[in-house]
Amino acid sequence: MQYKLLVVDDEPMIQNLLRDHFEAEGYLVYTAGNAGQAEAMLGKKPDLVLLDIAMPDLDGITFCAGIRRHIACPILFLTAKGEMQDKLNGLRAGGDDYIVKPFSMEELTARVEAHLRREERVHRAADQRFADGLVIDYSARTVVYREQTISLSRREFDILELLSMNAGMVFGRDMIYERIWGYDAEGDSLVVKEHVRKIKSKLEAVSGKQYIETVWGVGYRWIRT
Repeated sequence: MQYKLLVVDDEPMIQNLLRDHFEAEGYLVYTAGNAGQAEAMLGKKPDLVLLDIAMPDLDGITFCAGIRRHIACPILFLTAKGEMQDKLNGLRAGGDDYIVKPFSMEELTARVEAHLRREERVHRAADQRFADGLVIDYSARTVVYREQTISLSRREFDILELLSMNAGMVFGRDMIYERIWGYDAEGDSLVVKEHVRKIKSKLEAVSGKQYIETVWGVGYRWIRT
């Protein structure tokens, strides 16, 4: 994956230095010399922003506070100010870190990498569900119980995903069929019964536990844990 960085600094020398360095490291780098240019670049959806505090039109702290409601990526302040209050103001405005000029490129690179790794862990965790020993990875479309992978067909995983992401909610066969196969599909919702039976059987064979409950006469639901 190629990460995208947005460098916001009114000094062209700093822009060029950071762009050349991080492009050599494999990043896609966008640059901006002021808050107006930076705001326009946010449409590129950067994975991390390197933001100078001392800018002529709008200082970095004010700019950070204004955009923080709209972007969630890490923001690292680049500042010539080393006073504690400046650092606190930056963090309170929504910054995630700061590095004081002149800075070591090695340290800056390490901090960027650390924040990107953290973001990746957070996003990956958001795409997973842990249920009493069972781990469902929705991005990778895998199901694992205590390091043992449970093989599911595409339709089986689709059904498991629907139920597990809405734990406790009852879904009727017709509703599942429409969600998974589509409203215009030609077939019978009875196929859902067979798919759910296979899912339950595979989960129980490995874990010895029931994760999907049949609500007789109504449908199926993922058991809350």
